[in-house]
Amino acid sequence: MKRPTIKDVAREAGCSVSTVSIVVNDRGYVSKETRERVMKVVKELGYHATRSARGLASKTSGNIGFILRDDHFSQAEPFYTRVFLGAEFAARDRNFYVLLATVGRQFSERKDLPRFLLERNVDGIIIAGKVSPRFIDQVERFGIPIVLIDFEVRRKRYASILIDNKAGAHLAVDHLLACGHKSIAFVGGDILHPSLAERLEGYREKLQEHHITVQDRWIDIQEPDSRIANGAHAMARLLQQHPRPSAVFAANDAMAIGCIQQILQNGLNIPGDIAVAGFDDIEMSSLMQPRLTTLRVFKEELGRQAVETLVDMIKNGDTMLVTKHLPVELKVRESSCAKVSADEHDVSQHSTT
Repeated sequence: MKRPTIKDVAREAGCSVSTVSIVVNDRGYVSKETRERVMKVVKELGYHATRSARGLASKTSGNIGFILRDDHFSQAEPFYTRVFLGAEFAARDRNFYVLLATVGRQFSERKDLPRFLLERNVDGIIIAGKVSPRFIDQVERFGIPIVLIDFEVRRKRYASILIDNKAGAHLAVDHLLACGHKSIAFVGGDILHPSLAERLEGYREKLQEHHITVQDRWIDIQEPDSRIANGAHAMARLLQQHPRPSAVFAANDAMAIGCIQQILQNGLNIPGDIAVAGFDDIEMSSLMQPRLTTLRVFKEELGRQAVETLVDMIKNGDTMLVTKHLPVELKVRESSCAKVSADEHDVSQHSTT
């Protein structure tokens, strides 16, 4: 069966090829009646615009680049996998393709610039998580819109979709205080990451608000990154403190899981001896024993909001650099509060922005 063309759609809809192009590419004004008539024919004929046709009509590729560090894809910490899925679903709704590329922790201009950038085959770029600022400088040279997810560059402003990290830290510390803990430790890795730094700042702020002295010896931020193993290393050091803390707030769930593993290996009870709270609500946090109290980050929404912002910048030539902070949700489970049983549903509390 012959594949329908844009000319077939125009003939059946009784309008010009240029009108069909405007409708299917969602670029320009067409009356509601004409748009509905064209889309009805598109559906009936099963017409799909080709990439080359879109490019000729709109001077764009119809592609969005999605970039993150290669070590951010992990079975143990699938945070950015969910962010990418949210971006993919939103791009599909806006008739864009998402092209994925990863870069190394240490940026190399010779090997780390994605081919779709070098070939100028994307209309805009989403960068998720922490990357080298030098890499962002190189991307900016291509003159296309950029949106950052869960990362900020202090020296220059870009459109950003961020997590309400401080509010989340406030919720976690308030919860641990409500459970009767006053000796609360903080565990974090790669503390130069803006999100993790904000979580540490929120932890400090909430303790000070309750007139509790912040104990530097209970703040362990020595680890280079926030993997499970590094959470275990940090917890091992905290367990050597005298007195040791009665609760731990970890900068992310991976480190919190490492803390739990180390506590249990030392024959201690959770939450009886030490309570633990994390941040992110990755899938493993609700499947382990004890289930982890954490801050739920709406990861797919981060990706969706990034695509919506980027597409608006592409289509409208919008130079307004929007910064959005998405709220988080406290999920109270057994790791922090003996009053919550494994048979109960999670207890939730939302942050506000």
